[in-house]
Amino acid sequence: MRIAQMPFVHRHVAIMPDVHLGIGATVGSVIPTKGAIIPASVGVDLGCGMVAQRTSLKAEDLPDSLAGVRASIEKAVPVGRAMFRNNPSPKAVTPMKALASSLAHVVYSSGDDAHIAKSAGSAPLQLGTLGGGNHFIEVCLDESNDVWIMLHSGSRGIGNTIGRHFIKLAQDEMRRHFIHLPDKDLAYLIEGSEHFVSYMRALDWAQDYAAANRTVMLELVKDVLREHLPDFTVTDQAINCHHNYTARESHFGENVLVTRKGAVRAREGDLGIIPGSMGAKSYIVRGKGNADSFHSCSHGAGRTMSRKEAKATFTVEDHAQATAGVECRKDRHVLDETPGAYKSIDDVMAAQGDLVDVVHTLKQVVCVKG
Repeated sequence: MRIAQMPFVHRHVAIMPDVHLGIGATVGSVIPTKGAIIPASVGVDLGCGMVAQRTSLKAEDLPDSLAGVRASIEKAVPVGRAMFRNNPSPKAVTPMKALASSLAHVVYSSGDDAHIAKSAGSAPLQLGTLGGGNHFIEVCLDESNDVWIMLHSGSRGIGNTIGRHFIKLAQDEMRRHFIHLPDKDLAYLIEGSEHFVSYMRALDWAQDYAAANRTVMLELVKDVLREHLPDFTVTDQAINCHHNYTARESHFGENVLVTRKGAVRAREGDLGIIPGSMGAKSYIVRGKGNADSFHSCSHGAGRTMSRKEAKATFTVEDHAQATAGVECRKDRHVLDETPGAYKSIDDVMAAQGDLVDVVHTLKQVVCVKG
């Protein structure tokens, strides 16, 4: 309600069925603006999103025990706070070269902030790494028992640093101009201002980095599967979609900035990914181009409780039962990600039949968590 009252919001704010409390906006919001952007609403994991690709493998090609597959993925892809130690992954070299040409300009135009410069130094070593929290890598089976690779990650340390840097700059701007807001995380940058231009340039870069990060991990996981499983091919193109980002689009006859904070673009014909929790189904969907949603759909199941509350509510035994049949971590350190901490993905999908059609239903058999 607070965001909807901001004077530069275009038409309305659209709320997705996985909506839950976040910083600067509810997660599961689509926020169209004209003339300004709210950096805290975009968040700090700039370009966070999903990638999925179907393989020619079938369920019967998988071994009875998938523990070795999970262990090899965890070895090949640094998870949590880990990164490649001294040199980037060989698969990250080419995409990093493409990104590097504009990285120096991002750092410079952001005021040469020391934190951004430091993060830029580690960006090559983090390209192809998972991160923690709700990020994951999964091997899944669809309704035809085809094997899929699916993963969720974002722009790692540098995206976080860029996001926090510009959230602070926006808050500083509000104080400098004596602009009082009901919530400091509604601080905004005015289009055309120096900080706005720098932010949009850095945001675009971080979103490209996040997409490249997912692509590199996808290739690393395919290499792991080739070590353990029969030879296979993959579909021509992976589905690679942001769900935490800003883009320039046209809606209701106006050119606007659309911030999707936990939402996927779902124009007519767009393919997207809506994952469930680490014990539930996920969906490959096709957008219907619903105008009132600003051509959007949910980005997942959505949390029902905080991480602290989940850890206090569930036991390791609860988690093991909820993830039965999935090769994954079953220890107290992932209780904040246990399925019971999330809404029912079935309920979320039932609530957005006017936004998307289901193309494939996936169920994980391996889940790697950071």
